[in-house]
Amino acid sequence: MTEADDILRLHEKYTGVLDIKSDLGVHSKEDLGKAYTPGVSIISKLIYQHPELKSKYTMSGKLVALITDGSAVLGLGNIGPAAGLPVVEGKALLYKDLANINAIPIAVEQKSADEIVETIKNVSLSFAGIHLEDIAAPKCFEIEEKLKKELDIPVYHDDQEGTAIVVLAGLINALKVVNKKPEDVKIVVNGVGASGLATANLLWAVGYQRITLVDIHGVVTSKDDQYNKYQTDAARTFGTPDELKGQQLSDVIGGQDVFIGLSDANVLTKEDVQQMNDDPIIFALANPVPEIDPQVGRDAGAKIVATGSSEYPNQVNNILAFPGLFKGLLASGLKQVDFNLQKIVAEALADILRHPGAEEIIPSVFDERVVGGVSNALINYAKDTRKE
Repeated sequence: MTEADDILRLHEKYTGVLDIKSDLGVHSKEDLGKAYTPGVSIISKLIYQHPELKSKYTMSGKLVALITDGSAVLGLGNIGPAAGLPVVEGKALLYKDLANINAIPIAVEQKSADEIVETIKNVSLSFAGIHLEDIAAPKCFEIEEKLKKELDIPVYHDDQEGTAIVVLAGLINALKVVNKKPEDVKIVVNGVGASGLATANLLWAVGYQRITLVDIHGVVTSKDDQYNKYQTDAARTFGTPDELKGQQLSDVIGGQDVFIGLSDANVLTKEDVQQMNDDPIIFALANPVPEIDPQVGRDAGAKIVATGSSEYPNQVNNILAFPGLFKGLLASGLKQVDFNLQKIVAEALADILRHPGAEEIIPSVFDERVVGGVSNALINYAKDTRKE
């Protein structure tokens, strides 16, 4: 039996990987009366008078919606909402197993940003938070932007905030290893989809001020109509010179301290690494094949190499972020996953490693300290914020 056969057999056996578990037993008329009718009428009347109490007396206070349209699945591309369901179902399993968070996978048809926003708004009363997944850029930017303005619950896009948080955590520790300061390092971000752009924006927001964006057409500048407004707005914010338009990665890699790849396999060469500053840091995060083979990168002079794969040291994986993040959000009552909150999570992840090294700049996805460290950081952050 092949590995694929084994995976199919396992998922078929359980019809997926999730079930709904009851918290109350119904073994008598009294049980039925308290859990369902007529008892629920008491709850319904109370919530009718005080709608805010729904989160206290119903599952809506602890349930996260995990929503995808399957238009940008990592490593697979646009495979559609039905084929995207196994991904969000798997993440719902991770939420439960790692953080005891209840999350329900939902697939929506690939409609306009406004239609998806309306769909989510129309069902939002059932949830304590919204986790967006595998929605292609630039539509994902617009969807999240509008939902954050219109909903009073946390809205989080794992391909944006999750990736950005974990990259920042790894970079915090990587700079400790090479003894460089955030304000001094030059960073090139290759691949400016949802993950790349969100990562660059977070890095800029927390003090990394020398960032160059590169995508398939070359350096992203503010006046290049090959890119969407979110990308050109970022280039404008970063102060990218217009004369860099059309230059390729190999043209701008010289003198860089950090390469962050969220793009495609084998786009970074050993010659590129050799052009970088001393002790270069490489985040080659393309999956399943990284932008450069880690050993090739190290042989070319890279001091630190991180990938998205469990096959190598320094695995940058969003599992490090979302379970603890939502555990902290639900426990603290925080509503906005803004840059400051993302920074708090990244610093909490980085702090788990007291003595980071070249092959350990980020905790393992199986490190039992991760979920608690992240959630406690957010709970403390909420307390400090309310004192101000």
